[in-house]
Amino acid sequence: MSDSATAIAPSTSAGEDPVAQPLKLDVSIESVSTCQRRVKVSIPREDIDRHFDEAVAELMPTALLPGFRPGRAPRRLVSSRFRTELSDQIRSKLLAAAMTQVTEQQKLSPISEPDIDVAAVSLPDEGPMTFEFAIEVRPEFEMPKWKGLAISRPTRTVGDADVDEALGNILRERSRLVPHDGPPVAGDLVVANLRFLDGTTLLSESGELEIIVRPKLSFADASLSGFDALVRKAKPGTTVTAEVKISDEAAVEALRGKAVTMELTVVEVKKLELPELSAAVLEELGGFESAEALREAVKKQLEGQLEWHRRRQVRQQVASALTASATWDLPPELLKRQSLRELERSILELRRSGFDDDSIRRHVNELRQSALASTARALKEHFILEKIAEAEGIADTAADYDEEIRAIAAQSGESPRRVRASLEKRGLMDVLRNQIIERKTLEVVERNAKFTDTPFEFPRPDADAVDHAVCGAVVGEEEIPSAKHAESAEARPGVRR
Repeated sequence: MSDSATAIAPSTSAGEDPVAQPLKLDVSIESVSTCQRRVKVSIPREDIDRHFDEAVAELMPTALLPGFRPGRAPRRLVSSRFRTELSDQIRSKLLAAAMTQVTEQQKLSPISEPDIDVAAVSLPDEGPMTFEFAIEVRPEFEMPKWKGLAISRPTRTVGDADVDEALGNILRERSRLVPHDGPPVAGDLVVANLRFLDGTTLLSESGELEIIVRPKLSFADASLSGFDALVRKAKPGTTVTAEVKISDEAAVEALRGKAVTMELTVVEVKKLELPELSAAVLEELGGFESAEALREAVKKQLEGQLEWHRRRQVRQQVASALTASATWDLPPELLKRQSLRELERSILELRRSGFDDDSIRRHVNELRQSALASTARALKEHFILEKIAEAEGIADTAADYDEEIRAIAAQSGESPRRVRASLEKRGLMDVLRNQIIERKTLEVVERNAKFTDTPFEFPRPDADAVDHAVCGAVVGEEEIPSAKHAESAEARPGVRR
């Protein structure tokens, strides 16, 4: 499908700056897909000549030519002598002005930088200057009905039993690891060497990984069920094998969906001896004066996680309702680029809500294994929420950023200044902005929804996540926590949920 539009500039009145006069562009726009446009632009000769005349006029007072005093050389000679330099200058100026004018007048709403080969654009001696570029734009769609949605809202009061379990998990992180000669049981820690083979071809390997024995083992691009049963009889020095299926969105395309062999050699089995909640342990966990002060901090952290689960479940229901009619496709290249951003956004949200490193690793590994599908859902939801935000006048403020950064800093143990500097250095402030706008918009949607409260149970982890890619390459290189078990864990309350 192709749409054409021609922008006709009005005549310049006396005293008006001629440089600011709009170009008389001829523009044709081809809709390649829902979010992709191919734009062809033609700048007429009269605009080129006008800009050339203006550039010569600006140069005349200072032009130096042999045999003439500064500013005294004839216009014709100045134009001829400096034509090449002026042509490059005019080409760049016209190109920038035309790109801005096209974007504004055609209301393209770009979501990425234009894809244009600037070096291939030339300023002709005769005739119009033409060029084309590709650009990704926000999709056009009908606003779904978002008021009066029926939503189930998970509800729970964090009690003493929840705090007791969380405290047990925290003490596990600070436990003393004691070597064990026998096979491991659920909850033990194994130190293992891993090798992954496609037939006889070695895909990847990793030495002395620390893995908690749980029913499932999660990798960056695969998962293994029945891990606890696999190592149940594996003493130190024993090698066991299992078939692992690589995810359909792994970084190495040729290996996607393929079943490969995992060889796991147990180097050591360790059992955990829980420490007493002594004054020294309280100090190590964050300088708590008493066990009650620690319990109160853990309860607050659990309440933050409960709020994250509540927001997530409500958001999933809202997203499902809002995107039910969003059948439009998104460009594969856009999904690939944004998949890393989606991981980064998820990590920021989890950190803000007080989740420990183990929980974040598990969540990130799950996202990595279905990166494109989850990114497509998240992007469609984002575009719809953004449209609602514009209609409702929802915007971000400086106070919003301060609040988000303070929340992240409180969980990471760093100062808000350091957190802000890290986000800015990694180019994540736009991710934070989207998070703020989406959260504020969801709050408006929720205020207009009809809620039914339902009981909530904290999920118990059935998997241990390791930061390793079976196929040897990872989708995205975002910064996620390294594995930290027992005595190597960070000295701050970490609630393993």
